[in-house]
Amino acid sequence: MKFGIHHASWLDSPDPAEIFETTRAKAQWAEDHGFTWFSVMDHMIQIPGVGPPQEPILEGWTVLAGLAAATRRIRLATLVTAVGYRNPALLAKIAASVDIISRGRLTLGIGAGFFEDEYRQYGWAFPPKAATRIRQMEEAVELILKMWTEPRTTFHGRYFQVEDAILEPKPVQKPPPVMIAGGGEQMTLRAVARLADASNLARSDVAETRHKHAVLRQHCDDLVRDYDRIEKTLVLRWMLARDEAALAAKRERLVPRGTSPGFVGTVSQAIDLMGQYRDAGIDLMIHSDGLHDVESRELLVSDVMPHFT
Repeated sequence: MKFGIHHASWLDSPDPAEIFETTRAKAQWAEDHGFTWFSVMDHMIQIPGVGPPQEPILEGWTVLAGLAAATRRIRLATLVTAVGYRNPALLAKIAASVDIISRGRLTLGIGAGFFEDEYRQYGWAFPPKAATRIRQMEEAVELILKMWTEPRTTFHGRYFQVEDAILEPKPVQKPPPVMIAGGGEQMTLRAVARLADASNLARSDVAETRHKHAVLRQHCDDLVRDYDRIEKTLVLRWMLARDEAALAAKRERLVPRGTSPGFVGTVSQAIDLMGQYRDAGIDLMIHSDGLHDVESRELLVSDVMPHFT
């Protein structure tokens, strides 16, 4: 099992002018300590459950371009880009540029979008039916893959159109992998089976994870897709301490922001649960770092990850 860090909050520094510098430092630290993945939020305002909407936040793809130049090995992604935030032809161009800057380390993380208030604030149309947004996402991925691989792309879809479009230079990867986030069993996981190189579940417990993977496997069988070629990932917050006494003190010191659930426990408990997730099929465990909990990151490196890597 591999490990990653998701930069869920941008408050490592009290000075908003230092937000990128602290993000860059965290990504470089992750790269130097055995993590294979670093992702950032792609939101214009902070999302419910993580922090208040007025919390300072940077635009995700701009940050990825900076991190691509500041790192050497770690894979970079947004977790995830909502389909409604950018015209997919433009997104294809942005992503290709980041892949080139990183010399082939981009994963395109994409989802159907959910945050209606953000759509409204920024003037984007928010289709009220999730099924419509999922179909938009699928069509966007189809268009992006064509633009990454064809000399010129003409695409007349239900939601998106391009005419004889040129995208040069092409990405370094042929093409970059696509991660689709979400666990919807009828549409989203079928879209993963049809189009994606990786799936992403968020805050899913072990039993639910095992069930979602069984659904994904069935979709793969139906579509004659090799289930084992899809990377299975999970994003979850891990608050760790060495023992129960240290954990109790940490609970007092680090009051969780927002309401997003996560694991809170000792190192030994974390190792046990990580093993269960591995056995449920998780290939990449992504720690959602929204509490700026340096100790938990360090314990993952020193005490947990050696059991799985």
